[in-house]
Amino acid sequence: MCGRNSLFVSQDDLETRFNAEVVADGGYTPRYNIAPGDDLEVITNEADDEIDRYHWGLIPFWSNEPQEGIINARSETADEKRVFKRAWESRPCLVLSSGFYEWKSANGGPKQPYRIHRENGPVFAMAGLWDVWEGEADTITCVTILTTEPNDLMEPIHDRMPVVLPESAETEWLSAGPDARKELCQPYPENDLAAYEISTRVNNPGNNDPTVIEALEHEQSGLGEFSSG
Repeated sequence: MCGRNSLFVSQDDLETRFNAEVVADGGYTPRYNIAPGDDLEVITNEADDEIDRYHWGLIPFWSNEPQEGIINARSETADEKRVFKRAWESRPCLVLSSGFYEWKSANGGPKQPYRIHRENGPVFAMAGLWDVWEGEADTITCVTILTTEPNDLMEPIHDRMPVVLPESAETEWLSAGPDARKELCQPYPENDLAAYEISTRVNNPGNNDPTVIEALEHEQSGLGEFSSG
């Protein structure tokens, strides 16, 4: 799954990387610890030259009240689920990231958090779906992150991972039809992802500073244990 995100490159670097302009209300602020219910930076198929912010958690369109929503959708079955059907058909988006976090269960003890990031680039895109929830008083544009089976890097940490798109597939994700997009929902195929153990400070979304991504300093930090090469 993907239960925590980060995005902390400079605005200039972000806009240059995706050839898009930040249009979100309030502008852009680097964040090291983005939790469900917060807003995620996205690029949608309807405005591929704009970076906006949408509520993380796709709210069922039939819901009478706003709620946190569904933060992840299984890519294998999203097209079959009523809650995702219209988003799957016509509302793909890129969810921008400097790295996501996952927790590994260790022999029944406390879960150990890991940071997963791209070694060759400070920012990448995950596959998402967006939708609009409309209530009597509010309209909320919301997003969910698609997940898939883990690749070799992620398998020792968790049994799911977000659909991390190769840079070459980002434009296709936004422009292709549902069948072609489903083919893109694969475990990340490149070998430039890396994972390392971090402090449990990330468990508290209120901790939103560069120390969150610092590697634990002990002999088996995870830097070499999980490699995709």
